[in-house]
Amino acid sequence: MKISLSRYKLILIVFTFLFSFLLLGQTEPNTITQEDIEFSNFVSLVSSNDKQVHKNAISFLTKNWKPEFEIIILEIFYFSQDFELNQLLLKLIKAKTGKRYGLDVNKWYEDLWSKPQRLTPYYHKFKAQLHGLIDRRFTTYFYNRQNTAKIRLDEVRWGGVKQDGIQPLRNPEMILANEADYLDDDNIVFGIEIDGDFRAYPKRILAWHEMFTDTISDVPVAGVYCTLCGTVILYKTEFQGKKYDLGTSGFLYRSNKLMYDKATQSLWNTIWGKPVVGPLVDKGIELDYLSVVTTTWGEWKSRHPETTVLSLRTGHTRNYNEGIAYKDYFSTDDVMFNVPNLDKRLKNKQLILAIKLPEITDETIAISSKFLSKNIIYYNELAEQQFVVLTDVSGANRVYFSKGVEFEYYDQKTTLRDKSGTKWMLYENFIKSDSGKIIKRLHSFNAFWFGWKAAHPNTKLIK
Repeated sequence: MKISLSRYKLILIVFTFLFSFLLLGQTEPNTITQEDIEFSNFVSLVSSNDKQVHKNAISFLTKNWKPEFEIIILEIFYFSQDFELNQLLLKLIKAKTGKRYGLDVNKWYEDLWSKPQRLTPYYHKFKAQLHGLIDRRFTTYFYNRQNTAKIRLDEVRWGGVKQDGIQPLRNPEMILANEADYLDDDNIVFGIEIDGDFRAYPKRILAWHEMFTDTISDVPVAGVYCTLCGTVILYKTEFQGKKYDLGTSGFLYRSNKLMYDKATQSLWNTIWGKPVVGPLVDKGIELDYLSVVTTTWGEWKSRHPETTVLSLRTGHTRNYNEGIAYKDYFSTDDVMFNVPNLDKRLKNKQLILAIKLPEITDETIAISSKFLSKNIIYYNELAEQQFVVLTDVSGANRVYFSKGVEFEYYDQKTTLRDKSGTKWMLYENFIKSDSGKIIKRLHSFNAFWFGWKAAHPNTKLIK
């Protein structure tokens, strides 16, 4: 999304505002600190067109260099359109880091992220007011939240839209399967079931909105689709009796969509399901999540003819045809927003099945979907909890606690047989034997490999 001001004008206004904000109310000359002087030199780099002023500021920063300056210089460089100023900034950062990445700002960021985070005490003010010029609500995300953040603030990057600029679907209209004549059988849908309420959310619609909020079978939920990292996660939005009204923050952390809650404007990590910046941090909040199946419309409706599905009447005007949204992004293996490290054991956007049990362990497992397509019955365990992954004809994966049951046959539809010859029937949230024994679902979801690995650096990979 383009903002109305040029990048240079935006920075100029931001830093002028920041400088006045920092020094506001100071009446004694001796109250000006070294940090104020540092900050004033950063301000002068963008609040003046005088080349000599720029040179003087660079000279001061060179003589008083701190590693904490690097992120501020990078953010000035990212927004500035002043060629001569950028050359001065590049010369300074090259001299102080010994790196030669030129105009490739992503390489500079990656190098920065390879080192321990070093921030000036006023960085939160810088970040808050900088992005507050794009959307005033952004100011609250960062101001006075530097010391309690659970993620690196220098890795939180603007995704190009305002708060809820990618508009979530709130209580969207659902229609019956036989009314969904806009869908073809091979269209990708995200299928869910809560207490017998079956719903399908077509990728072609959800990719434009990246989130929906609703109440399904009296359960308040938010379905969050991070198109960049390939995750679709269904969260219960009520935790210990309190409901959280979530939305799209406009920011990313390691290419992963950050949510926000309306009450406190805290930022939430989408893959972790918990707040990471703001007053809700360290409150023990971690949303429960449910399973989402990535499958085809034909396969989902054949299993669940009673399903409802998103209507095209979303209240928004979009081209909801199959494969339109993020077409270019999905067509290559390139990432849009870089992450600290890319693990080349799989392609960046190779789909994996994510397995985690956050209530038991911090360990996680990523299983390549290509591996699972060749192993339609696959057993493993996490934190001594045995599970089985069943892959159907559409390539969709469902995971169940196996409880010692060993299956030797699966028709990739709804029928299984264990090694004792007992027949089992597969349902979305459990598998049931002829004798009435039930094994329950282990909630899971799919993700792009690079996005999951960035969120869980120590994950175990099976491929």
